Amino acid sequence: MSDVGQQWPHTAAIFGASGGIGAALVRALGERGVERIYAGSRSGIALDGPGVTPFRFDLTDEASIAAAAEEMRDNPPELVIVTTGVLTLSDGTGPEKSLKQIDGAAMSEVFALNTIGPALIAKHMLPLFPRDRRAVFAALSARVGSISDNGLGGWHSYRASKAALNMLLKNFAIELGRTHDQATIIGLHPGTVDTALSEPFQSGLPEGQLTEPEEAAANLLGVIDGLTQRQSGKVLDWKGEEIAA
Repeated sequence: MSDVGQQWPHTAAIFGASGGIGAALVRALGERGVERIYAGSRSGIALDGPGVTPFRFDLTDEASIAAAAEEMRDNPPELVIVTTGVLTLSDGTGPEKSLKQIDGAAMSEVFALNTIGPALIAKHMLPLFPRDRRAVFAALSARVGSISDNGLGGWHSYRASKAALNMLLKNFAIELGRTHDQATIIGLHPGTVDTALSEPFQSGLPEGQLTEPEEAAANLLGVIDGLTQRQSGKVLDWKGEEIAA
């Protein structure tokens, strides 16, 4: 839980601050009075606001992630949220409905963006975490990354990339727990949010199932506020309920 009587976090970093959820998180953290918010995007251009420090990174370029982490070394974040992810590729290639649609190059790109990129962010950001106080690393995941909850099949690359991300988060939680007993690593499922990622799949959704980015950001921060170290390595939905592996 958040530190009683103290502002937490003092410093935060959002990787993916130009996206719908990422931008909403930057705004929400600013409204909370967070002293410094590192806001990262491929362009390096971020929302204006008190305490916002833009930075550039590319999920497919580890050197850019390492450089971003180095920029934060003197004032490292206590909260890191990775809001990046892809469902439909830039060329319009969408999630596969059948194994016949699996394409190696497309699958590699999905894994690079949904799994390897967040892992590289963790590689360079987790060593910056303080050891004497609370710290949280969160990455957006998805309910469809659950193996035991998969009753429909399909969406092979997306499901597999999120399942792999969930495994990595569990690994990182175990490793970091040996040196940082106040740190928590978590996967977060934001629900279906009105962003570019979900836009091709919004038609036919039941009324009330589509969430605005601002509401999603508030929900996610609420879950983070209530985290305990016992939940480290798990995946939670926007209500704070655990998603089965």
